Amino acid sequence: MNFVFDQATFASDAQQQLAFLVPQLYRINTEIEQNLYPEYNYADFMFVDTTGTVYDAGSVFYSGDIAGKAEFLSGAGFDMPFADISRSQFLQANHLAGIGYEYSWQELGRAAQLGQNLTTDKADAARRVAESFIYGIAIRGSSEKNFGGFINDSNVPTANVTADGTGSSPLWANKTGDQILRDLNSALNAPRTATAYTYIANTLVLPESAMDYLSSTPRTSTSDATLLAYFRENNSYTQRTGQPLRILGSRELETAGTGSTRRLVAYANLPGVVRFHLPGGGHQFLPVHQKGWGTWETPGVMNVGGTEIRRPSAMVYRDGF
Repeated sequence: MNFVFDQATFASDAQQQLAFLVPQLYRINTEIEQNLYPEYNYADFMFVDTTGTVYDAGSVFYSGDIAGKAEFLSGAGFDMPFADISRSQFLQANHLAGIGYEYSWQELGRAAQLGQNLTTDKADAARRVAESFIYGIAIRGSSEKNFGGFINDSNVPTANVTADGTGSSPLWANKTGDQILRDLNSALNAPRTATAYTYIANTLVLPESAMDYLSSTPRTSTSDATLLAYFRENNSYTQRTGQPLRILGSRELETAGTGSTRRLVAYANLPGVVRFHLPGGGHQFLPVHQKGWGTWETPGVMNVGGTEIRRPSAMVYRDGF
């Protein structure tokens, strides 16, 4: 039996499938846009700047300082001191990335024939991959594009904690509660000192294992408070400002330090210090189009600018504990 290809019938089927597909994908994309992905919590650590569009090539910002000194004058003098400013221009480049999903001619035909809705699984997978990608750029940066992220920016001051535990060890497991609290407060105080009291660290991010250790280790052998509970009430930021210190955990810090050791981050969590650029608000699906004779594709794009640390001295990394 010979098979005869009927081009008119095939074209008609394709048109019917497209008519079936478009409202289906509109429904799917609407549902996916409403989903949240709390495990990719880069917004917990910094301000996310969504200004701009997916077409923007980057953004320009200026960083500056002031100079000058007021002095006593003579009412008839000509020696007025003047203030001045210094400004440096920086470019934050954006990078286009994408992940979409597709449906085949056979999948669409079967769904239409059975009167079934297409599932959201493929769109959900694309969005989750996109969020994972954005999270990685925000937190770890990109070796391909040659820029760092929140936990590994080369401009942020970095040091190891003091190695004065048992056997000159830097590890918290070999230190007393007082030594651990000193390590934490030393990190909190560093931005304040480095910026001449302009910025005060209000956020501390610890490896998850360090959070677990602090929350399960007593302040002293006779104390009924854990190190974490004590530190929340008695840290240097809270003592100075009367405000609660924001303490967060991150799995990314377990091996982020020098020599793949643990790292903590203490910083002033302000838009003028650190922000993540995500022009247009992140991943978005574009209209469906027919990619081939039997495949329809929904592209998904995102414009990612990366983590911008405008005031590196208002952050510190501490490693090796």
